[in-house]
Amino acid sequence: MKDLLISKNATIKDALNQISKKGIRCLIVVDAFNKMMGSLSDGDIRRSILKGKKITSKITFIYKKKPHFFFENDFSEKKIKELFFKEKLDLIPIIDKKKKIVKIILWNDIFKNTKFKKKYNIDVVIMSGGMGKRLLPFTNVLPKPLIPIKEKPVISHIIDKFENQGFYKIKVIVNYKAAVLKAYLSESRKKNRLKIINEKKPLGTAGGLNLIKKHISDHVFVSNCDILTNINFNDILDFHKKNNNDFTLVASAKSFPIPYGVCELKKQGTLKRINEKPNFDFLVSIGLYLMKKKVLNLIKKNSYLDMNELINIIKTKKYKVGVFPVDDSSWSDIGEWSQYEQTLKSYD
Repeated sequence: MKDLLISKNATIKDALNQISKKGIRCLIVVDAFNKMMGSLSDGDIRRSILKGKKITSKITFIYKKKPHFFFENDFSEKKIKELFFKEKLDLIPIIDKKKKIVKIILWNDIFKNTKFKKKYNIDVVIMSGGMGKRLLPFTNVLPKPLIPIKEKPVISHIIDKFENQGFYKIKVIVNYKAAVLKAYLSESRKKNRLKIINEKKPLGTAGGLNLIKKHISDHVFVSNCDILTNINFNDILDFHKKNNNDFTLVASAKSFPIPYGVCELKKQGTLKRINEKPNFDFLVSIGLYLMKKKVLNLIKKNSYLDMNELINIIKTKKYKVGVFPVDDSSWSDIGEWSQYEQTLKSYD
């Protein structure tokens, strides 16, 4: 139960990290005496970040002060089920007369024997055509998607993550050492054949999407081949559709400390103050996107195009681009050796 509780004095980063690591979508906010103060969902956190709140800010002003709950002597399984369905909750706290947490009932506690496994009619495209120059000399021999993580190539981890969440329509765009990658995928994915698309020439991190635009679902996930995530893809899909985004970019909330006193100047050039070892918050694109099919019509045939260039084109067309923030601990980038080695140490 402790994993589901968070102090009212915690920061947004603390909450985001706790939600990401535990794979949950909601926390109960408590004081030092375990008294319920409110609830905090992943949606509350994302909205606060997108409104400009620093991830080092306290959660005090963003959590819901009036959560749904039951008193310990006034609930039944029927009431619990009705509230779960009516409010679409992930958990319901049970409290005593002093509002102290007695226990927390999760959706899975009530519906654990009910099968809700869903298959999504949404395509997933893994961009696997790059040369992987930052991973030389490994990529002199094998393509980057085959670099091993715990005795399994990174591309298999990516595919498994999507399939385990109900996304089975997977396409892989290949170019560099395409024959090697095709041979591996054909052999290892016999049960669920992937569609492999071969670029005749390098088309960048987005240009190859033109090759599949005629046979694609209304919404499509696009993933780099060098990232590992611990993200609920359905949450991204819900966010994308709810906000009617044309393009949704997944971004990591990062805080960068400056190990020096930073000088803040007045207009005249004199010192206003020194900010000692400040932190700067940024949202960093992780290489995972969700877009509407119409976005692919903006990509010219056989033209080299990187994803940042595509996003700029989308913006000029006044399409709606949304940002889905995730915690820095919920993804790993293995695109260069230092990051790959760090991933090997931490990957479970």
